[in-house]
Amino acid sequence: MDRIDAHQHFWRVERGDYHWMDDSVAPIRRDILPEDILPLLVRHGIDGTVAVQAAATEAETRFLLALAKDAPFVRGVVGWVDLESADVANRLEDLASDPKLKGVRPMLQDIDDTDWIARPAVVQGLRAVAERGLRLDTLVQPRHLRILAQVAEGIPELPLVINHCAKPLIAGGVDPGDGWRADMARLAALPQVMCKLSGLANEAGQDWSAERLRPVADHVLQVFGPDRVMWGSDWPVLEMVGAYDGWVSATGMLLSGLTPNERAQVLGGTAIQFYGLAAV
Repeated sequence: MDRIDAHQHFWRVERGDYHWMDDSVAPIRRDILPEDILPLLVRHGIDGTVAVQAAATEAETRFLLALAKDAPFVRGVVGWVDLESADVANRLEDLASDPKLKGVRPMLQDIDDTDWIARPAVVQGLRAVAERGLRLDTLVQPRHLRILAQVAEGIPELPLVINHCAKPLIAGGVDPGDGWRADMARLAALPQVMCKLSGLANEAGQDWSAERLRPVADHVLQVFGPDRVMWGSDWPVLEMVGAYDGWVSATGMLLSGLTPNERAQVLGGTAIQFYGLAAV
């Protein structure tokens, strides 16, 4: 089974629509293009990736699709569309004319209104996503999980994946908490909902370790099961606290209790099935 990095980013800084790219992220404020990640993929035997949006513009989605056209290892793209737009269906139709578009991702963590995803216009947009056979990536924090569950329960036909285990509050060795555990279990009870084992090093901070992340990984694997968990690097954001090599090594420790088939599912199979990724 192919191994897939289900969550990585590209950007060209001069494009100018990365609103979050200020001095706080200076170490990664440089152009990141397919040729930059390829040596890492080769070193770790990773066969393909899913490139995920980093700007809330359709222009950036087209930029990613253009990169993917010339980089066969990019098996899919998760872009962005204005879900509140009156013509969201037409916008999705246009973007999805490229078969590498697999889904969309609203940047919920950057929206002050925690309940934004439940607005009637947004829900209508989400139904349009589902109608076109696309998926929803959710960039959420624990504050979003209850409303996300309500929306997911109301649109069971929409495949949905939680990014970065919903960014649990674990900095400084803090336990993710019973609230996070219960909310994730509620979402895991919905068969169309998946979870990405990604982004946790950044949430834990500079002194992160595999053992510090184990409570999160163990809970996610328990409630979702390996067939609904997918591995991602969140590279190059990962570089703020560590290296690709270190995350691969830590992931190996976190998945050590699984069978070979279960590990293969997390490391590739779930992403292939969820996104409908074609072999190269």
